Amino acid sequence: MAYDSESSSSMVRLNIGGRKFCTTLDTLTQREPDSMLAAMFSGRHTICQESEKGHIFVDRDGKHFRHILNWLRDGVIPPLKDSEYAQLLREAEYYQLLGLVDGIKSALSKRKEDEELGTELTRIDIIKCIQSDRVRFRGINLSGLDLSKLDLSFVDFSYACLKTVFFSRANLQCAKFRDVDAEASIFHNATLRECEFTGANLRGAVLAGANLQSANLQDACLIGCSFCGADLRSAHLQTADLTNANLEGANLEGANLKGAKLTNANLKGANLQRAYLRHVNLRDTHLEGAKLDGANLLGAIR
Repeated sequence: MAYDSESSSSMVRLNIGGRKFCTTLDTLTQREPDSMLAAMFSGRHTICQESEKGHIFVDRDGKHFRHILNWLRDGVIPPLKDSEYAQLLREAEYYQLLGLVDGIKSALSKRKEDEELGTELTRIDIIKCIQSDRVRFRGINLSGLDLSKLDLSFVDFSYACLKTVFFSRANLQCAKFRDVDAEASIFHNATLRECEFTGANLRGAVLAGANLQSANLQDACLIGCSFCGADLRSAHLQTADLTNANLEGANLEGANLKGAKLTNANLKGANLQRAYLRHVNLRDTHLEGAKLDGANLLGAIR
């Protein structure tokens, strides 16, 4: 079927990956006339239409297509999370909506600038502060800072915003991170012995090679975290959410994982000797080569 480009106000029914939408030819062709969508409905191309209800099927994820239609109608960039912007950007690039692509990139750039302006302290400020005997950054916004290789032992970061902070090779022994938001922060090879992370949000954080011996991560959100080769001996991980976490080669000897969520976690080659795994569901966990000698598995699901 070919659409008549002169019937610009006619209704178009779309099926985008199983999600149904209704719009008009005007909406699809006017704002972005050089886009793939405009070309599809220019009248120059034959389009496959479902026989029953007349929907035109497009084999793409329809999750964000409503934002695409709203952009074509109003020219407004929706306020979304960074991860959702990344998904919408992929769809906008597919449909060749260059105005929307530029708008998303501008929104992300402005957000980054706003976050940098919102940071209350700089690296130099932190260095000056840690020369004092007792340092607290409770509730402070430190997002985006580079705090690598600093001696931050015993510092209290509780309730602080630590999104995307770079802690690689920093000494954070006995530091407190209670209820912090440290999403996507980097702790690569950092020393975190006896740290307090109770209830912290560390989703997607990189802790590969970190020393977390005896650290308290109880109730922490550790979804998608990387603990490759990390030292988690005697760590407290009760009821922590380790869904999709990568613990390959990690040392969890004597760690307390009672009630922890390990769905799709990677524990290949991990040391779980004498670990406490009562009431843990290990059915969807990757345990190839893991050491479980002496582990408490009472009530565990395998």
